[in-house]
Amino acid sequence: MKNHIVEYRKKHGLSQDRLAERLGVSRQTVISIEKGKYSPSLPLAFLLAKTFNTTIEELFVYEEDKEGKKE
Repeated sequence: MKNHIVEYRKKHGLSQDRLAERLGVSRQTVISIEKGKYSPSLPLAFLLAKTFNTTIEELFVYEEDKEGKKE
């Protein structure tokens, strides 16, 4: 799933380590989310949105694959 986590993280002056600390996850989890290799749980997505004072819809990009499946 594509997202805007890197942009929001940098806009708020947070390192990956600091964001991970705030979220209660590992730095590797933050890296995986940023790269779109890991989709966060709904509670973690809400926490990300709250951390950046925005909405889940602003952070994550909804896409369909070539076969029309939702990603």
